[in-house]
Amino acid sequence: MSVATPVQPLSAITSAMHLCEGTVTNTKVSIVPFSNDIYACPCTHDHEPTLLSFEVMPPRKPSLEAPFWQTVDQLLQVRPDFMSVTYGAGGKDRSNARATVHRLVADTPIQPIAHLTCVGNSTAEVVSTVYDYLDSGVRTFLALRGDPPAGEISWEPGPDGVASATELIHLIRTVEQRRCDAHPGEALRSAFKPLTIAVAAFPAGNPAAGTTPAQEVERLLVKQAAGASFAITQLFWNAEVYASFVERARRAGVHIPIVPGILPATDPARLRRVQDLTGIEVPEQLLSTLAGYQHQEQRDAFGAAFGSKLIHSVLEAGAPGVHLYTFNKAKPVLDILSLMGVEPTAHHSPLLAR
Repeated sequence: MSVATPVQPLSAITSAMHLCEGTVTNTKVSIVPFSNDIYACPCTHDHEPTLLSFEVMPPRKPSLEAPFWQTVDQLLQVRPDFMSVTYGAGGKDRSNARATVHRLVADTPIQPIAHLTCVGNSTAEVVSTVYDYLDSGVRTFLALRGDPPAGEISWEPGPDGVASATELIHLIRTVEQRRCDAHPGEALRSAFKPLTIAVAAFPAGNPAAGTTPAQEVERLLVKQAAGASFAITQLFWNAEVYASFVERARRAGVHIPIVPGILPATDPARLRRVQDLTGIEVPEQLLSTLAGYQHQEQRDAFGAAFGSKLIHSVLEAGAPGVHLYTFNKAKPVLDILSLMGVEPTAHHSPLLAR
């Protein structure tokens, strides 16, 4: 997905490069003082500068395997930058998550992001999982506290557990450092493909934790200091919520990228379930509009238009890209992207050859 950026003439680029290199005077190199203008060289790469990613959930039973990988194959046709794989509420579906991530590493050209949660895991289990993922080639994690197990309102870590996403970041970084210290090959691999850790951000505050947007900025600062590389937001329904949060975060000293997470609005029942799970209210007008359509095709068309408008708005506000929550459904997100000019490209998929 891309936002049109005017390409400057080659002469302008060459001139800017010459400025970066300095000028020669009487056989001495006179370095031009640093300025923002020097680094404002236009982007000249031929790939799309706006990041695109998806979240998928590992199939919970064998009968869902084939449809799941068909969905992944459809999503890959729009060339996402990465695909994150959830870990399951309360730490469930851990073996399925590992198998899914391993296959994405082995059989696809994209970088998977392995979700990792504190809930339902001891420190030893987390360390074992991190080692397993690193051994398989994973280089990016999403460090999360996690949702309480089903039927429980709250969760407290056990004496041998990991208490927070911040502690989880420290733990992942410690495992990576110990691997690098133990073998020079691991250190070289880490230098070639640095480990990155994503974290969650809550632009409207986190209802489950009872926090405000200002408090969530403080939490994000702590995660950044712990070693977070970038953040992915919880869903929201108004671009201003995202824009104001990012502005507040930048003023507070958050410099890592903050990627907006967006959920297609095509199924009112799903939106209500997500509302119950996250505590983030869905605008009643949005729900009533969807409920007013008699046919799913009408809801799909509305959801695509609503989603594309929301994405345009956050990109105009400076978002580095978008992360789309798929719920393992390709059509809603692909419909949104189609309205934005992003179309699938044919490719040979080893996923469906198995």
